[in-house]
Order: sequence, then C-alpha cells, then structure tokens
Amino acid sequence: MNFIVLSSSRGTTFQATIDAMKKGELKATCLGLLTDSPERGCIEKAKKAGIPVSIVERRKGDSREDFDRRVDQALRDMGADDRTVLAAMGWMFIFSEWFIAAWNNRIINVHPALLPKHGGEGMYGHHVHDAVLAAGEKESGVTIHLMDDGVDTGPILVQKKCSVLPHDTAETLQKRVQELEKEWYPKVLQMIEIGTVRLPIRA
Repeated sequence: MNFIVLSSSRGTTFQATIDAMKKGELKATCLGLLTDSPERGCIEKAKKAGIPVSIVERRKGDSREDFDRRVDQALRDMGADDRTVLAAMGWMFIFSEWFIAAWNNRIINVHPALLPKHGGEGMYGHHVHDAVLAAGEKESGVTIHLMDDGVDTGPILVQKKCSVLPHDTAETLQKRVQELEKEWYPKVLQMIEIGTVRLPIRA
C-alpha cells in the first residue's frame, strides 16, 4: 500500500509515522508529503527522512474546487493512483465534493474526539477539547475515519479512548489525545497494509 501525507501543520503525527517506518512497524510506502506553504514545519521532517515534498499554495480567488484540482494534479505527479491512500495529518482545508468523489474511500483523517460527538464545522484544535470539557465528558480520544462529503461524518475505522481528568485544561487534554494520535495513525496505516482494516471498494 502506498500513501501520501497531506499536512499543513508542524507534522507531529507525520513524524510518528516516519519513526514507525524506520522501526519497521509500518511497511507501507510513503510516496511524499503534500503541503500548502513553504513555511510548514512538516517540510523539514520530510526532508530529513528523504521523503519528496510538493507544495500547492492557495491562490487568491481560488474556489475550494480550484485548489483541490491543483492538489489532485500534484498528487498524480507524485505517483498517486486509485490504490493510493491519502493520509490527512493536520490538513486544515475542507475538501470539495469533487475531490472527495475523485478519491472516494481513500482519504483518511484523524479527529481529536470520539465522533460523532464534538465534530463538524469549527471543531478543530483546542476548540474540540474546549467542547469536550464544557460538556463534562468523562472520556475523550481519537477517531480515525474515512472522509466523505460531510465534515467529520465518514465511516469510522478505529477509535481509541483516554480519560478526561478532573483538573484537565484544553491543553493537558490535547497532549494526551495527541499521544493517542501519534500511536494509532501509523498503526491504522499498517492495518490497511496487511488487510486487518479493509477500505470499502471504490464506487
């Protein structure tokens, strides 16, 4: 199984994925990193690991689909085909319906809460953890799921939980959830590689 990482962040989960490949825990092949800005921290991590980098910057006046079509072309140029998995790790853009259809059942995302709770528009980063705390939840965690044309609504592949502690802040809860994310995203990619997690047949 080949995969390409899409990230517009520092790349902490990407680094955990690189480490898993180095240790032989993840045997899938990373064809490259696609990001949206030369300023992203994930780029340095890719370069240190010898992973090709493609940068597709958002242009003024771009519609969501305009941007996604250029992303799609960059992915194809990196060697992606209909069997390639797109691993969104801190990708901060909502995909267009066109892109979701083009990569149907091949885009994997991680959400820092137990979906369907605390997902949807605006639910990212500390906003998610603020919402978990405000709701008085006793548990939180990560949801690794396929992306569809909704926001955080796609089929769930794996969920892992952690406790919400009495004195948690958004920052302390986020750190604990991120540890789950770094542990389980590479594991899910390996599960897909060996077939213990099966992606639906493309429509």
